[in-house]
Amino acid sequence: MSKNIDIISLEITWNNLKSIADESYITLMKSAFSTNIKERHDHSTAITNSKGKLIAQAENALPAHLASMGGLIQHVIDEYGENIFEGDIFIANDPHVAGGTHLPDINMAMPIFSKNQLMGFVANIVHHADVGGAAVGSMSGGLNEIYKEGLRIPLVRLYNKGKIVNDVFRLLLLNMRLSDERKGDLNAQISACRLGVKRVKELISKHDEVYLNNTFEEILKRSKIRMQAAISKIPDGDYSFTDYMDDDGLNTKNIKISVTIKKKGKKILFDFSDTDEQVEGNFNLTFNATQSSVCYSLKALLDPDLPNNSGIFDAIEIKIPKGSLLNCLSPASVALRLNTCQRVVDVVLGAFIDILPKQITGAANGANTSAVFAGINPNNGQRYVYLETLGGGMGGRYSKDGKDGVQVHLTNTSNLPVEAIEMEYPLRVEEYSFVENSGGAGKYRGGLGIRRIIRPIAHKCEFSGVGERFKHSPWGVFGGKPGKPGKFFIKHKNGKITKLSSKSSSIYTTEKDAIIMETPGAGGYGDPKKRSKENLLKDKISGKFSNSFIKKYYWLN
Repeated sequence: MSKNIDIISLEITWNNLKSIADESYITLMKSAFSTNIKERHDHSTAITNSKGKLIAQAENALPAHLASMGGLIQHVIDEYGENIFEGDIFIANDPHVAGGTHLPDINMAMPIFSKNQLMGFVANIVHHADVGGAAVGSMSGGLNEIYKEGLRIPLVRLYNKGKIVNDVFRLLLLNMRLSDERKGDLNAQISACRLGVKRVKELISKHDEVYLNNTFEEILKRSKIRMQAAISKIPDGDYSFTDYMDDDGLNTKNIKISVTIKKKGKKILFDFSDTDEQVEGNFNLTFNATQSSVCYSLKALLDPDLPNNSGIFDAIEIKIPKGSLLNCLSPASVALRLNTCQRVVDVVLGAFIDILPKQITGAANGANTSAVFAGINPNNGQRYVYLETLGGGMGGRYSKDGKDGVQVHLTNTSNLPVEAIEMEYPLRVEEYSFVENSGGAGKYRGGLGIRRIIRPIAHKCEFSGVGERFKHSPWGVFGGKPGKPGKFFIKHKNGKITKLSSKSSSIYTTEKDAIIMETPGAGGYGDPKKRSKENLLKDKISGKFSNSFIKKYYWLN
């Protein structure tokens, strides 16, 4: 413990920092223009120290953003050094040169100064509905270079000593389809940065600069020690698991992701050397995306209440060859990287099945099923882009069923309400339900996937959808059965149903047709024959499972 900090003061200051990150998060959400932020909450906020080490992340932030905000600030420090000034705001999105995740995720960071001393940064990241590119929403599975995915923003100043750099702002907006909406969302990010900086300065005024720096160091040190203590409880040994992505939307199918976890004492190494090389399609990960996935997985398994900060990174070693699917090289395409992140979580959990049976779940829907609808709104003649990533099933657990129709693991976002879709866009939601029989049978069943049926109203609409776990089903554990894969369809006016590819790009439809999206369910936990009478009765009453499904997998009364 640092000399100037007692344990009670440390706890109070830590909660103060968390509340600042949370207030910035809510400010961004309440100020944003797009449904993806104000309704789905696809954004994160954080505070770092002066070296770019992540100290605190907002409670509802996305684990997928864990490494990218610190990655941005590390680039700021490396590139600008002594030329960082009060009132600056830095912006970037590029995963290859600026620590980003993928191009729709735009990062911002603002330095915190006190008495001319750089104390740290307030950062945020937002998934924007569109950043230009060859495909609307940059969500097509068929892109093979990052240049096609949208506007690449290297690390640049958006504000210089408190004054906006208008040339940069105009350049950004000119390359985005919905410039007014993007301007509103970018301004929301700016406001969140300013509020966070203001609040941290108020905290410094109650103490001093030395106290806050010592607090930062103590938080990181204690987080690392706590993670190491949890790691030390795992039996020493090597643990391996392999799973597969369906395809990359182009030429590569059954893409292997494999990990060997080497644990000894309080040290742990995640070795992904046997994973396939980077692919042409946009499912590649940069190293920081893999790092976020691994750190999330270990935290969820060992110590869910552990703070989200760089202390976790410092306790873990990750080995991935450059040019791998999980450590790609420029100009690899990365737009749909979150599907791959979900599969990284699956393989880490899979490796621990036998030694952490109470913490493991059946495989979740394992995807970030994306749907983009775009066109000209017939009501006002303006272009619109509706972007959503759909939830699915959560895996069955040691003592509970999996949850139905939720975002899992790294995608801590909400499902967009029907009312929000129909108020904002010229679209009609004809059905929003669970997919019958999609949860894997088990002593504790897997969660169900989501079905949405959406029809455009009085205009021609472009649909792009990308799904994973459409071929490789989410696996069950300890005798649990796999969940049902996802599917896309077109429902024609004559009643005919046409199945679409899992990587469906630029499908044009009118009000004569509707798009059906079904997301994957999840794997069950334990032998279905051991399911309790009470839970089996709930299955029958709920209508979530057909009688034929129950007869196939369960005993009957």
